[in-house]
Amino acid sequence: FLKNSFPIIFIIINFLFIPFLPLFFTEKVFASLPQVERGVSKIIGGDPKGNNFLYTNGKCVVIRNVDNPAIADIYTEHAHQVVVAKYAPSGFYIASGDVSGKLRIWDTTQKEHLLKYEYQPFAGKIKDLAWTEDSKRIAVVGEGREKFGAVFLWDSGSSVGEITGHNKVINSVDIKQTRPYRLATGSDDNCAAFFEGPPFKFKFTLSDHTRFVNCVRFSPDGNRFATASADGQIFVYDGKTGEKVCALGGGKAHDGGIYAISWSPDSSQLLSASGDKTAKIWDVGANSIVNTFNMGSNVLDQQLGCLWQKEHLLTISLSGYINYLDKNNPNKPLRVIKGHSKSIQCLTVHKNGGKSYIYSGSNDGHINYWDSETGENDGFSGKGHTNQVSRMAVDEMDQLVTCSMDDTVRYTNLSKRDYSGQDAVKMDVQPKCLAVGPGGYTVVLCIGQIVLMKDKKKCFAVDDLGYEPEAVAIHPAGSTAAVGGADGNVHLYSIQGTSLKSDDKTLEAKGPVTDLAYSHDGAFLAVCDANKVVTVFSVADGYSVRIVVVRIVFV
Repeated sequence: FLKNSFPIIFIIINFLFIPFLPLFFTEKVFASLPQVERGVSKIIGGDPKGNNFLYTNGKCVVIRNVDNPAIADIYTEHAHQVVVAKYAPSGFYIASGDVSGKLRIWDTTQKEHLLKYEYQPFAGKIKDLAWTEDSKRIAVVGEGREKFGAVFLWDSGSSVGEITGHNKVINSVDIKQTRPYRLATGSDDNCAAFFEGPPFKFKFTLSDHTRFVNCVRFSPDGNRFATASADGQIFVYDGKTGEKVCALGGGKAHDGGIYAISWSPDSSQLLSASGDKTAKIWDVGANSIVNTFNMGSNVLDQQLGCLWQKEHLLTISLSGYINYLDKNNPNKPLRVIKGHSKSIQCLTVHKNGGKSYIYSGSNDGHINYWDSETGENDGFSGKGHTNQVSRMAVDEMDQLVTCSMDDTVRYTNLSKRDYSGQDAVKMDVQPKCLAVGPGGYTVVLCIGQIVLMKDKKKCFAVDDLGYEPEAVAIHPAGSTAAVGGADGNVHLYSIQGTSLKSDDKTLEAKGPVTDLAYSHDGAFLAVCDANKVVTVFSVADGYSVRIVVVRIVFV
């Protein structure tokens, strides 16, 4: 289920069995972080009521409660990677645009998020969108092949103007939320453009910036709009006429490129996020800095997005972390929301200190642990895996045992939650799966090889298998290792001291084996395969087939 999956954890506790059709119901969602890219701004949308914020990751739109971000909802109906999502000012709908140029408008009031309309404004990536204050018109911009933007009625798709005036990709768009309407855009051609309407017509170009214009935003009261650029400058303009008012800071607002800006609800201040690893609050009327937030010294501390939502100040780091800024302590955020921004490849569950935790590993080498009740999460300290975490399990010593495409097997103490260089074992061949058993045993499947480890040391290897091993499980008694192969069979081995011996016994699955596990009492072995079939074998009856489940459906 997790292979090539989203970086989102679904907690599934309700189970209803109908013959040949098991149904699972989602109880909780532990949301992913935003999907980020160095040098590219990341848009965070806000609920007009101030309760939620939203962002995108992969084909998903993630909606989170701003006061309690553990409360999350996921929209997964896009066929391609989603770039931007924003609420309509009414709050009843969300519009989201993807890399193919599809714009989907969907309901926010029902859990099913029913699709209202779908449009293709242009062929190419949608990078930003904006609604008029009456929720009747939408402007969309991006990387179209023949045009870089469109503005149309939300319920018919009929054009209500043209977005012209740029000769390169348009990165950002916003619409004045008071009448008379105005529209502004920012582009890779180093210019911003100003429009009047509806129907919206190009009025003039704003050529004050010297590099890409990454973000344009009107103030909530409509009196001002600001543009932010890779040149480190922020210019403020009159919202009705487009005349320049000032450059914040008098010259450069930041030492690095600025990726995002967001106005305060009262339109008096502006939050900016920059690649110089800082965020700043500006008093626009006084043209002065109110706060400078130093987010760190690592390249992953670059700030790519921001949102001012009620009293909350949010920024997004290149790490994907979501920071809640503290005006009273600019050097330390109030809280940092962590998680995965890349796809989760494996997970396991374990009780530690009386609490149940979920441990998860992603394809960027990151491992997280989650409180299964609250969703609170964090990562281990120190330097861990440097590539995809392929499998994990917790052994009898309360160590998280993981294998990775960086060719190592790691043993991490769950009490200390700290990576140790001494507990990393280098493998001769890339590992892809492992299982732990009593007595300090670990069986590791590498490409074309099975390795037996005891007490963190390699002690035996089986080569020339005649099949490619894919999944492994150790019987709770510690005497047998079951290895599932790409040949559609389960091969049984006996663990004898420091050696592994084939039992010359195979169990037939319905396709290439993708995973397998023994029941906690050791009575059964469940095997799932590439044909979405789960076969359960009875151990006591010589591994005879007890049940076959032919289809699994998540609803």
